[in-house]
Amino acid sequence: MHTDHHDHHPGGHHHGPPPWVRAMKGDDQAPRRGRRGRGFSGGSSGSFFGHGPRANRGDVRAAILALLAEAPMHGYQIIGEIAERSGRVWTPSPGSVYPTLQHLEDEGLVTSTTTEGKKVFVLTEAGRAANDARVSDRAPWEEVGEDVDTTLVELRDQIGQVVSAVRQIARGGTAPQISAAKKVLTETRRSLYRILAEDDV
Repeated sequence: MHTDHHDHHPGGHHHGPPPWVRAMKGDDQAPRRGRRGRGFSGGSSGSFFGHGPRANRGDVRAAILALLAEAPMHGYQIIGEIAERSGRVWTPSPGSVYPTLQHLEDEGLVTSTTTEGKKVFVLTEAGRAANDARVSDRAPWEEVGEDVDTTLVELRDQIGQVVSAVRQIARGGTAPQISAAKKVLTETRRSLYRILAEDDV
C-alpha cells in the first residue's frame, strides 16, 4: 500500500488541506465514512444528529422496560418503536439493544420465548416494578433529542427527500438524466463544503 509521506511527520501531525478542501477537488478524494456512517442512523445513540451536544444519549434500558410494559416484543420491534416514538431522532443499534435485553434477562426483569423463529421478550413482575420505579414522568424516547433544533430535523427530512429522488432517477432515468443528476450531486456536495469553508473563515 502506498503511503504519502508528505502528509505526516514524526510528531504525528497532519499537514496538507483539511477534509472539506480535499472533497472539493474530486470524488476520489472525498472523505469516506465507515459502515456506521451509512444512512441516517447507527451507533449507540443511533441518530442522524450523532453523539454531540445536539442530541441526548438515550437510556436503552429504560426504553426497553417501558415498551415491554405495554406488550411483549422482539428486538427489532423495540428498535422500530423507539425510532418511531422519538420522531427518528433516536434509533438505537442492535448492538446496544440485544446486549441490554440479555442483561435484563440475567437480572430476572424479562423472560423470553421463541415464536415463529423470533425471540420475544416479556416483562416479569420484577421488571414491571423496575419500570414503575422510574422517577421521570416522561418516556425515555421523549427525553432524547430535547436539544435537537427543529431546523436540523427539517435538514434531515430534506436529505431523505433528495435520496428518494436520486433512487427514482437511478431506477427509471435515462442515461442523460443519470449523468445530469451526477453533476447536480457533485456540485451540491462541493457547495456544502464551501459553506463549511466560509464558516471556518
